[in-house]
Amino acid sequence: MTSPRRPSRPTLALLAILFAYFTFPMAMTGTSVALPEIGRDLGASGAALQWVVTGYVLAASSVMLVAGSLGDLFGRRRVFAAGVALYAAGTLAAAAGQSILVLDIARTVAGVGAAAVMAGGVAILATLHEGPARARVFAAVGTTAGIGIAIGPTLSGALVGAFGWRASFLLFGVAALLVLALTALIPESRAADRPKVDRPGVLTFIAGLALLMFAVTQGAQSGWGSLAVLGPLGAGVALLVVFVAVERRSGHPVLDLSLIRDRLFSGWLFAAMSISLGSIGVLVFLPTYLQGTGGLSASGAGTLMLLMTVPVFALPSVSGLLVARGVPARRLAVTALLLSAVGNLSLALALAPDAGAARLAVPLLLIGAANGLGLGQIDAQALSTVPAERMGMASGLLSTGRSVAGTLVLAGFGAALMTLVETELGDRGAADLVVTGRGAEVAGEFTGAWQTLLGAIGAALLIAAVLAHRLLRPRTAREAPLPPGPRPAERVPADR
Repeated sequence: MTSPRRPSRPTLALLAILFAYFTFPMAMTGTSVALPEIGRDLGASGAALQWVVTGYVLAASSVMLVAGSLGDLFGRRRVFAAGVALYAAGTLAAAAGQSILVLDIARTVAGVGAAAVMAGGVAILATLHEGPARARVFAAVGTTAGIGIAIGPTLSGALVGAFGWRASFLLFGVAALLVLALTALIPESRAADRPKVDRPGVLTFIAGLALLMFAVTQGAQSGWGSLAVLGPLGAGVALLVVFVAVERRSGHPVLDLSLIRDRLFSGWLFAAMSISLGSIGVLVFLPTYLQGTGGLSASGAGTLMLLMTVPVFALPSVSGLLVARGVPARRLAVTALLLSAVGNLSLALALAPDAGAARLAVPLLLIGAANGLGLGQIDAQALSTVPAERMGMASGLLSTGRSVAGTLVLAGFGAALMTLVETELGDRGAADLVVTGRGAEVAGEFTGAWQTLLGAIGAALLIAAVLAHRLLRPRTAREAPLPPGPRPAERVPADR
């Protein structure tokens, strides 16, 4: 086994990757603030408008695992840079889009690029740092991403209010071009052994997961009885079954199934996905509620969302410090889930058409605090259980799980709101207008739907906290750590 060689510029690489983790989350959270303006400008509503966000998340979910594994084979910097370039192209195309169809396609392309960036960046940093240094680096990643998440709604709201929704996409596209230039600072690394690509695994996973997520999204938005939903659903499930069979027989799988069978790694993956349940729906849909029923401007809604996003800026560093001082990371993960549960339940009680910052402060701060405690540290702890040669694969699986959870939450949250409002109004067309921010005259019905949904999410998070506490218990003497995977060689610089 070849001894690992340290790249000569880890600090410069860290700065370049941190800039990506600053700007990309900012664009993700900021887009939700622009949705009402996009809908008015392009004459879009309902599923077509929600696909501006959903298409991005679905594409990212489908590609992250494959992007991480390809980084192990062909070079993590190469995959990272390709993702940045694709993201820039899609975001700039979104800024110029003249129809909702073009905008949805452009955002989907940007999501594919974001998948490579998110999976590749984590894998690069994990190979450059070990032990306490890795915990500190991932705390820095969490803090930086938290700043982006915190600033995103406010910045996008200000840009939309002053220059229109296209300005936000233009700004983030230009920022991506700058990140692309900075990738020259990142040393290349990959596994020393380069077997051929697991093409059957790549194709069946991407196609299967994409079809499954598409069917779930469409079914949640338009009903489950049509062939347009049932066909992709069945095909997606069948392809994922084929994927598992292929990976069991492959000598160089794109996903080593022993990762999922490992209780501790799966526990961290479950915690990451569960925290998404408590935050994604509120982050994406609450700005529309505040504008449609509370009469706030895009800028005002974005500013109010700082109550939720500011804790994400501050707490990753705090969690990293606590872990370094001996606080069990398991305890922080369970605490984060409990905070998110209480935050969602209290938001259900506080939400009202005339609710201002004072009334919404505590619930949004609690949800933000949950995100801040988990951001960064969950990835660091999960990757600490994985052999070095599978860092890309493991980081891709973590990102995939988080994104799949985000896609399901987006689809389920939007569908649940639509169904609950439609039940009250008896008119799906009217419910569609309400959910997309154009129904202030029925604010009470919309608020009731929100309260029901938030209560259900809070209860689910309480259950998730109990399960995470069980899954993340320390290994017993009978539970050996994960063995090295099918790629036996350590990482080496690839550009020597």
